[in-house]
Amino acid sequence: MTLTSPPQDTTDTALATTRLQRAIDDAAAVGGGQVRIPAGVHRTGALRLRSGIDLHLEAGAVLQFVADPALYPAVDARWEGAVGTVHSPCLFAHGEKDVAITGLGTIDGAGETWWDLARHRPEELAHPRPTLIGLHECERVTIRDVSLRSSPAWTVHPALCEDVTVAGVSIRNPADSPNTDGINPESCRNVRISDCHIDVGDDCIAIKAGTERTPDRVATENVTITGCTMVRGHGGVVIGSEMSGGVRNVVISNCIFQGTDRGIRLKTRRDRGGMVENLRVTGVVMDDVLCPLTVNPFYFCGPDGKDPHVGDREARPVDAGTPQLRSLHLAHITATNVHASAGHVFGLPEAPLQDLSLHDVSISFAEQPRPAAPEMALDVPERVRSGIELGFVAGGDLSRVRVRGMVGEPVLTTSCTDLELDVRGSDVHHG
Repeated sequence: MTLTSPPQDTTDTALATTRLQRAIDDAAAVGGGQVRIPAGVHRTGALRLRSGIDLHLEAGAVLQFVADPALYPAVDARWEGAVGTVHSPCLFAHGEKDVAITGLGTIDGAGETWWDLARHRPEELAHPRPTLIGLHECERVTIRDVSLRSSPAWTVHPALCEDVTVAGVSIRNPADSPNTDGINPESCRNVRISDCHIDVGDDCIAIKAGTERTPDRVATENVTITGCTMVRGHGGVVIGSEMSGGVRNVVISNCIFQGTDRGIRLKTRRDRGGMVENLRVTGVVMDDVLCPLTVNPFYFCGPDGKDPHVGDREARPVDAGTPQLRSLHLAHITATNVHASAGHVFGLPEAPLQDLSLHDVSISFAEQPRPAAPEMALDVPERVRSGIELGFVAGGDLSRVRVRGMVGEPVLTTSCTDLELDVRGSDVHHG
């Protein structure tokens, strides 16, 4: 069944929420189908998607979400590792199957008002800000070809979903917009992200799996990311810092990172627990990044992050809250105009990073680099043109790795074992 929602007069200030929701519900009542949004501006509050629905935005259609908290009722959902009450996502589905958002139109979250509230008047927010697209406990989800902009918070957030496809999507949020991550699969299985352009104010893609405060520890697994461009975000592809359920089997290939703070980034800390394993990265080009690769189990942002044990570089007892990191493999990587560090890769002293490989990696520093801390951890000061820093790594193979323009040694190691290093460097005077 195909239903076309009637066009809205662009001079009409009335909301289309009731009309759009009725079209979705009517299609779902007869078994599903495509609900078409025609060209024009459609102003609305939160909408709820149903099983079997393809919400299709035709070229020239703008689904304009109005920034009024009253239009986003409270729902129970995950948010930054916690489970609680949040403002409903702009487009929301819970427990549905065969849900799609497609077409060449635009979904606009009118984020400016939400960002201002978060920065200056947080007391006026009864609950955390809406995500633009929030899909929870759904099966067979597709988001294809649409343009997403000005998200109030995270842009695309599938949580506890299975069989998720995000393809050909453009995401644009201002570089200074708070917590406007691009795509954040959380505790999901079988996720495919391809051919997307992501330019946001936080992490471009962040793979998550809950925190120590999440009641159910569910892994994110079987994730492929390919053919994407990522611009300006805090990280290109990030795992964590919420990873208590574990993250495994992630393949990142044929992507370009331009001006992201960090390229490939893993972050966690003591008490989070969980395991990250089987990460493969190949065929990635980065430019104008602070640090191409970071692994940081001392991450100090967020609640309890400044507790003394988080940043302690002495071994502590291993328990269920000890994060485990293993089988990280990167090959055929080029990073140019790097600023702070060629790499900052650390395990924990009580749980070293196991089985690391870098092969055919070329890193060169900018002519006028910006000093910066390669990672957010205690006692990690700003630096510039630093080589690859390895700490608490057990079993590593760096082959055909080239670092140009660094100051000092191309590789610096701390408490590492069983390393094989084929790394060549030329310093700043000869690079």
